[in-house]
Amino acid sequence: MDRRCGVLMPVSSLPGAYGIGCFSHEAYEFVDFLKETGQTYWQILPLCQTGFGDSPYQSVSTFAGNPYFIDLNEFVEKGYISREDLNSYDFGDNPGHVDYGKMYNARYAALRKAYENSPFALNLQGAWKDSSNDKERNDFEAFINDNTDWLYDYALYSVIKADENMCSLMDWDDALRLREKKSIDEAASVHRDDMRYQYFIQYFFSRQWQALKAYANENGILIIGDVPIYVAMDSADLWSHPELFELDKDKRPLKVAGCPPDAFSKDGQLWGNPVYRWEVHKKDGYSWWIKRMEHAFKLYDIVRIDHFRGFESFWSVDADAKTAAKGEWVKGPGLDLFDTLKKKLGEMPVIAEDLGFLTPEVLKMVKDSGYPGMRIVEFAFDKSNDNLYLPHMIPNNAVAYTGTHDNQTLTGWYLTLDDETRDFVHEYMEIPAWTELVDINFRIISSLMKCAADTVIIPMQDYFALDDSARLNEPSTLGENNWCWRMSGIPQDEEFIRRMYRTAWIYDRVPSRRHQSQFD
Repeated sequence: MDRRCGVLMPVSSLPGAYGIGCFSHEAYEFVDFLKETGQTYWQILPLCQTGFGDSPYQSVSTFAGNPYFIDLNEFVEKGYISREDLNSYDFGDNPGHVDYGKMYNARYAALRKAYENSPFALNLQGAWKDSSNDKERNDFEAFINDNTDWLYDYALYSVIKADENMCSLMDWDDALRLREKKSIDEAASVHRDDMRYQYFIQYFFSRQWQALKAYANENGILIIGDVPIYVAMDSADLWSHPELFELDKDKRPLKVAGCPPDAFSKDGQLWGNPVYRWEVHKKDGYSWWIKRMEHAFKLYDIVRIDHFRGFESFWSVDADAKTAAKGEWVKGPGLDLFDTLKKKLGEMPVIAEDLGFLTPEVLKMVKDSGYPGMRIVEFAFDKSNDNLYLPHMIPNNAVAYTGTHDNQTLTGWYLTLDDETRDFVHEYMEIPAWTELVDINFRIISSLMKCAADTVIIPMQDYFALDDSARLNEPSTLGENNWCWRMSGIPQDEEFIRRMYRTAWIYDRVPSRRHQSQFD
């Protein structure tokens, strides 16, 4: 397999107008930057719609795209909304920080206005009634028909949630929560226009993303995206397929997911996601998972499966527990799921997120799957010389990172090391004591680039040598800074671009040819 490298940065962190990174011209410029710096991969995290807490790993739908990422400029160009109207909304005033509260109000108001003055509205206005718009309308209807297996339930869930004052699914009126036919048919009839508005959002999300992905692929950049193992409790997935989850007869959770106590958390982590009834999934041939992975491979070239160890066994906690301390390990589907997926979908370019508490059974499952696992250099320095995360210990079939979206930035990590560990880092990386922070980062990155791993991924903040103020996420918190960091602009400095390129080239990670698949 070829040696390659790439950058980790979510779409939300791109620069640009209207409060958050999106599929705007800045995204295309970032692709150009990746190509110019010798990269092959852009890892973007999940593209799914976020819910409470703004985490892409707690989505209201595993299939729906994030409305925040739609480029609103297209609606101005098409005449659906004026620039003056768009500029009248308050998306926040800090270009380096996403204000999700303001984003929610402004973004949906702008999207609604654009929908109502478009050729797709239920109640067409003026020139939009003209037959010259029929081709676009036909494309729109085709999108609805092609995605109806998830889109209808997602749209209905969204409009009922709005009617229920945005309360969690568990707090809805029972008739709607339990999907009593009369009640949900009535809701669908009353909210035809609102559902069509949801279709409009997903149509433009899909169209814009596929155009950006095509541009990336044409320029030799492959997209790595995530599939979180779990769905959120408050989600269209649980509402539309309750039989797939550990729920009681009233469709309320019996068990939820988390991870056990460890050195970092004496009570463990209580994630609160519903756990699966794997025997039900197995009985119907894992059909929901097949649809989920099919959808993922329409969005991404390579899929990183989050919490891969949870497929071997997962930490299950009583739904009414206050912490994860008293959970238990329960067996998952193991390789049976992935063998079934391979039979249905063929060989899949997958990265197994194999971090956390790893038993011999988990290690065997990862090895037998053949999927590359992950190695994090921030986990490497425990004062031993045989730590599996040290660059010289990393195998070919692995994806090596300085850190992930859940870690400190490389600079933040370095600044919090104790003296003995920092001395070990300096000795191992051959860093002179007087080296400046930005050069320390590049030396660590270079040391990782040397390793045997076929793929190395570096968070963009680590190239910039940013401290923890640029950290993307602190696990098990709902901090106001999670998922908020944004770039100030696409790098233009020629010396910086050259340094990134040379770091990739020196260690033979610049592609001699651009190809369509990591597995060619």
